[in-house]
Amino acid sequence: MTNSLWTVIAVCGLAGAVIVGATLGRTRRPSIATEDYGKRLLASTPELLGPDVTTAKLRYTSSRLSCGSCHLGDGAEPGTLSLPDTMSHYPRYSARYGATTTIEDRVNECMQRSMNGRALPKDSPQMLAMASYIRSLGAQQAAQGAAKPKASEPPAFKTPDRAANLEAGKKILESKCASCHQSDGSGLLAAADPIHGYVFPPLWGPDSFNTGAGMHRVLTAARFIKAKMPLGRANLTDDEAFDVAGYINSQPRPEMANQAADYPDKRTKPVDTGYGPFADPFPLEQHRFGPFAPIEAFYKSAPKAR
Repeated sequence: MTNSLWTVIAVCGLAGAVIVGATLGRTRRPSIATEDYGKRLLASTPELLGPDVTTAKLRYTSSRLSCGSCHLGDGAEPGTLSLPDTMSHYPRYSARYGATTTIEDRVNECMQRSMNGRALPKDSPQMLAMASYIRSLGAQQAAQGAAKPKASEPPAFKTPDRAANLEAGKKILESKCASCHQSDGSGLLAAADPIHGYVFPPLWGPDSFNTGAGMHRVLTAARFIKAKMPLGRANLTDDEAFDVAGYINSQPRPEMANQAADYPDKRTKPVDTGYGPFADPFPLEQHRFGPFAPIEAFYKSAPKAR
C-alpha cells in the first residue's frame, strides 16, 4: 500500500472521528442545557416567565408564583406533588378535558390555572425544556432503583366527616402559617423587586393560583398541607389541615374564565370542585367546603360515567 493511500485513509478516519464527535456534541450537550433550563424555569418562574419580565412575549404567567411553590425541591422532593413519576403517567385520559392529554397539556394546565397565566406553545423552548427536565427526573429515579429517596411525610390525610370550619381555619393560619405566609395570606417576597418572586408564596390575592387550579379544591389543598406544612416539620392534624384549607380557599383570588367547559361529563367532576355546574343536587357551598361524604355516596349509587 502506498504512502499516499495511507494518508488518504488516515485523513478520512480523522474526518469521521470529527464528524462523530461533533454529532455527539450536538445531541448530548443541548439536552443537558435544555434540562438545566427546565429546572430554572421551575425554580425561578417569575424571573423567566412572569408579569415583570422585560420581553412582553415571555410574560406567560400573571402571578409571581414559581412552579416550585408546590413542586418542592425543584420538583425532586419525594412524596406529595413530586415530579419524577409524572412522565410515566402520560399520555393519559383527562376527565377535566374529556380527552387524552400529554405531559405538555399537563404543564399548560399548571400555567393557565396554578400560575394564572396562558399556555406555552408546545414547540416552544420553554415547553421543551420543562418536559425534558421532568423526563430527566424520572430517568434519575429509575437509575437509583431501590436507593431512590423515600418520602418523609405524616400519615395520609383522611377527610373529616363534616364541613370545614372557616373560623377555626383562620386561627390555625394565624398560629401555624402566618410566620411564613403572613396573616393576610400575602406571602413573603424574595426581594424588593417582585420579579424575583416569593420565598413563601401568597395563599390568596392577585399573585396566587386562580379558581380553576387544583389547589382551589379543599381536599387537594388539605392533602398537600397535611403532607408538607409547616415546611420542614409537617405536623397538622387532619382537622387542622381541612379547616385551614377551607379558610384559604374562602379568600379572594383570580377568577378563571370558561370553567363551565371543564369536565364535559359532569359525573366525573371531583366532589370538592369549587365551581359548577354539577350532576348532583348538592349546593355549591357544600362542594366547596363539605361535608363531602353525602356527595360521594350520591355518585357511588348513581350510574357510572363512561
